[in-house]
Amino acid sequence: MTKPIKVIYLNSSTPPHIITLVSLAGMSALSMNIFLPSLPGMTAYFDTSYAIMNLSISMYLAVTAVLQLFIGPISDRVGRRPVVLISFSIFFIATIGCLVSTSIEIFLFFRMLQAFIVTGMVLSRAIVRDIVENEKAASMIGYVTMGMAIVPMFAPAIGGFLNDLFGWKANFSMLLIIGVVIAIFAFFDLGETNKNIAQGFSKQFKEYPELFKSKRFWAYCFTTVFASGSFFAFIGGAPFVSTNSFELSSSTFGIYFGVTTLGYVMGSFISGKFSEKFGIHFMLLQGSWITSLGLILSLILFWLGLGSATSFFGCMILAGIGNGMVLPNANAGLLSVRPSLAGSASGIGGAIMLGGGAFFAYLAGLISTHEAGPYPLIYLMIFTAISALLIVKYIIFLERRIGN
Repeated sequence: MTKPIKVIYLNSSTPPHIITLVSLAGMSALSMNIFLPSLPGMTAYFDTSYAIMNLSISMYLAVTAVLQLFIGPISDRVGRRPVVLISFSIFFIATIGCLVSTSIEIFLFFRMLQAFIVTGMVLSRAIVRDIVENEKAASMIGYVTMGMAIVPMFAPAIGGFLNDLFGWKANFSMLLIIGVVIAIFAFFDLGETNKNIAQGFSKQFKEYPELFKSKRFWAYCFTTVFASGSFFAFIGGAPFVSTNSFELSSSTFGIYFGVTTLGYVMGSFISGKFSEKFGIHFMLLQGSWITSLGLILSLILFWLGLGSATSFFGCMILAGIGNGMVLPNANAGLLSVRPSLAGSASGIGGAIMLGGGAFFAYLAGLISTHEAGPYPLIYLMIFTAISALLIVKYIIFLERRIGN
């Protein structure tokens, strides 16, 4: 099947440039990460508990998961471009709402609306699958997610310094400004790539059983759930552990957190460079092993009395490398099961992943205590990583024995 490959930057009649795809996906990650160093201060500002404040992460992920059930099908029906632009408009309103919130309830309401920005992450993957084939898609998604990871790599560090200098609202002001800039570029560059517009939602839903009956689809989905579970658990528990176990300042935590994303950048680069050559299953298996071994090393260091903030965050770099190898290839795999439903598969797969992420982020916040230190968080991350490894082995078994 011939697909359009000509790209002219800032020309909305051609497919979007990879810079635009990276920006769209990166905005979603930026919205998640930039305010993490502010969580302790925001807890005091809204006069609430850390568990309640942590809902700004877990509830955000949960709403994001639900939205992805609709984003994909809607974009399959009306196109990728209008869904992206409308979602950005909602995000702008929500961000302003966060800035003027006077209570935790009002803040959490607008924070949930901010989840509409996930459209950029969902549809950037679907757009890639619109214009290139399976193994090439894994490679291109690897580059997109590598670029996406570069943005939030610096975001927590910047967010920590902004918080120390001006308070938590500075982070949301920056989100608003950057979002407007990206939306302007998307308006001029984001050409429609969905050339097979679905005839109607009823027809799409009738085709869902074809997608759902695929064991490979579910296996790829749950690979993303558990592979990303270590990262979402880290997001949910790391701010608490950093403050209570390592006594880090907001800016220092932001630097440490930003450094850990170097691993994901490296893993995504490896995916972009080698997925097409070695295949997605090889990359899935090797990445799962690297994540598991990195987290087990962290635990061993604490058992030996050598644990510290440096070892804790340093081992997360290894886990990030593994995740950067696993997630682009798992996403390419679930999108390839039924290419005609790429948008729906991306949305459903993303919803399942982030639904699991919301659970692991909430659980991490729930089990983290001052007395236990970092151990509960490390145990949880090891559990998710090993679970992902086992599912990857099951995928390989399916490919060898029963195919679809």
